[in-house]
Amino acid sequence: MSRAPRDIPVRIIDPETSRQGDGAAPATDVDRIDPREPVGSVHVRSPWRMAARRFRAHKMAMLSLILLVMIVLLAFIGGALWHYKYNIYSNDLSFKPSLKHPFGTDSTGFDTFSQVLRGTQRSLEIAMFVSISSTIVGTIYGAVSGYAGGMVDSFMMRIVDAGLSIPYIMVVVILSVVFHPDTVIMIFIIAVFYWLGVARLVRGETLSLRTREYVQAVKVIGGGRSRAVVRHIVPNAIGTIIVQTTFAIADSILILAGLGFLGLGVQSPATDWGDMLSGGLTYLQSGSNYWWLIYPPGIAIILTCIAFNFIGDALRDSFETRLQRR
Repeated sequence: MSRAPRDIPVRIIDPETSRQGDGAAPATDVDRIDPREPVGSVHVRSPWRMAARRFRAHKMAMLSLILLVMIVLLAFIGGALWHYKYNIYSNDLSFKPSLKHPFGTDSTGFDTFSQVLRGTQRSLEIAMFVSISSTIVGTIYGAVSGYAGGMVDSFMMRIVDAGLSIPYIMVVVILSVVFHPDTVIMIFIIAVFYWLGVARLVRGETLSLRTREYVQAVKVIGGGRSRAVVRHIVPNAIGTIIVQTTFAIADSILILAGLGFLGLGVQSPATDWGDMLSGGLTYLQSGSNYWWLIYPPGIAIILTCIAFNFIGDALRDSFETRLQRR
């Protein structure tokens, strides 16, 4: 009785990183056979695992992710443990940065470090809610418009075009003046027009996805439009949606800081980075050299926005395989 031939080890190749034309693949760690796997086994890498591997290879994105984790922990945990509160006066007036007050105090005795932590909390909370709400609304609107096509798509996109033609910043400023917003109203004011750009972006992705074979197969087997959008269009556009969400967070932080600088942000006793910058500038213009009231919130805005932009760029490169270097 003849013995069955021994299994031949199978080389694992990532098709998205292989070279085209000569049939040879680069010798990367993706191609090496894992000795712990059974001989002859074929390991199929999912798109999510490949995207995570590409993201980890982006050094600036990993540093930005570590920085954001530290900022979040410092704001939400460190702020609760810090012995000075953002809305309680102290007897230390106009103190320079020291071990007792790392970022100094203002002329009324407020600890600047606790105010920066509170501003970080407020900015991140509003930015997260704005990005999530605008992304959800824009994704649903754009996917339905792109998949429907025809007159429905034209009508829905004309609404988006009309909204995008309105000066966004002017509308936000006017609404802030009228409503004197708290946190909830501020989220609505910033998100009320931001979803329009998300809708246009998702609609473009949907136009390219609706012609794919697996989407056309839904029509053949009698599936409805809602099933095609929810089960096929949106999941396959999730990379673009995630990237847009990270950029929306950075944009929301900048918009909130701009409104706070104009005195139209969240109302006292709450504070945000823009309001702190405005107060520090007032001290400088009065001749007081309170530089520690300017630099901490300004640096916090710059570092947070740059971190989210680096993460967004890395996510875009991770999910968009056409941008990968062969």
